[in-house]
Amino acid sequence: AEMETKPNILMGKYELGRLLGHGTFAKVYHARNLKTGESVAIKAMDKEKILKVGMIEPIKREISVMKLVRHPNIVRLYEVMASKSKIYIVMEYVKGGELFNRVAKKGKLEEEEARKYFQQLICAVDFCHSRGVYHRDLKLENLLLDDNGA
Repeated sequence: AEMETKPNILMGKYELGRLLGHGTFAKVYHARNLKTGESVAIKAMDKEKILKVGMIEPIKREISVMKLVRHPNIVRLYEVMASKSKIYIVMEYVKGGELFNRVAKKGKLEEEEARKYFQQLICAVDFCHSRGVYHRDLKLENLLLDDNGA
């Protein structure tokens, strides 16, 4: 019920906007930092659901990994907050959406464009590997584009 208050202000810090996407345990919202006006993405996770399926450890791991990796091609973690029933992960907002949607819309990518994305991906993956971090779920849906389509 904590999400229903209008306007949607979270922890006095963020104004929650539209739903960007959702998974099994999480909903991701566009939000605005009230102090700076900056756009962020907030992943809201249901504590009860996470506990039920024993996902607490993997989520803790995801958070500590995200704190560890600071790279221009990797979505940045700003902060983690929690209420009684939810965990909120505040992240960099990436405007361009998923690479999956771009490929689906265009049918295919030109070699040059595909190469550009692949180089960025390799750069990010190499950076993670150099820090002992392994993604294990690389797919188009998990690759986000900025507003320049980069």
